[in-house]
Amino acid sequence: MGQRAAIYCRVSTADQSCGRQERDLTTFAGRAGYDVVATFKETGSGAKLDRAERRKVLALAQARQIDAILVTELSRWGRSTIDLLNTLRELENWKVSVIAMNGMAFDLSSPHGRMLATFLSAIAEFERDLISERVKSGLAAAKARGKKLGRQAGERPKSDRLASKVMTLNAEGRSYRWIARDLGISKNTVADIVKRNRLSLAPKIETSP
Repeated sequence: MGQRAAIYCRVSTADQSCGRQERDLTTFAGRAGYDVVATFKETGSGAKLDRAERRKVLALAQARQIDAILVTELSRWGRSTIDLLNTLRELENWKVSVIAMNGMAFDLSSPHGRMLATFLSAIAEFERDLISERVKSGLAAAKARGKKLGRQAGERPKSDRLASKVMTLNAEGRSYRWIARDLGISKNTVADIVKRNRLSLAPKIETSP
């Protein structure tokens, strides 16, 4: 019996099809001796936060029901270098590898996998620096134009926008850490959202004057 694997396919737009990825990965799995447990197909850009099918693959990995995740290329799996590295580290805890058809195999328990992770870490740091530089440059330009910067009192645009997703995942029993990683927010933000929503649903006690 070969290793258990999940096939993950993703296309960016609705006018594209996962058919070719699925066929290529099924053939690849047969040649490499993987037993395909399930196939997941998703439509959405690499930057899209709500990737429900990818969450299902991670759930299988966490439940120790698969040994590997098969993708045509790493860009189908990771939203960014940072996201790729974070998910690889999480998968390492569950002894699950990400295998791309181009020969890239990420198993952080192996010397080769750790070497690639070190290389990715350097790229991720460079990516973070570039983003930080662009943000600072944009803020400086906006300030020069007289634009009012910073969140105003009572405004929580990002956390308010993600509140329903956070509460749904929380109701499914996901940990704050899981939710934070999956939605690209901090663990503290997740805790604040859950706390605010629970307080809003709590019955109010009326007091006599």
